[in-house]
Amino acid sequence: MNREIQQFKAGFFKALSHPLRIRILEELSKGELGVNEIQNVIGSNGSTISQQLMVLRNKNIVVGTKSGNRVFYSLRDPLVINLLSITNHMFNNHLVDTINIFDKFQDNEEQEFQ
Repeated sequence: MNREIQQFKAGFFKALSHPLRIRILEELSKGELGVNEIQNVIGSNGSTISQQLMVLRNKNIVVGTKSGNRVFYSLRDPLVINLLSITNHMFNNHLVDTINIFDKFQDNEEQEFQ
């Protein structure tokens, strides 16, 4: 069972390993969108958006709902929003650590020149 969970996690994170897919998920976390709407918000072409959505659909991260001749995409599991939020916090923590290291380095440099 552990092996299956690990494989699921690896596949899931692999699907998230592209910056454009992350951007799409961030937009979908605000609500359901069609390809044209995603394209307008992100500023990428429709075929690129569609390719990235296909990767996310294949991993069951997003779902598409057909309405007439349009497909609207949404997050399959709203917990993805929490995951995106957690990664933002992790980034901020790393940034704070980096700033602290830089500040210490600057303090040491200033002390050497005094």
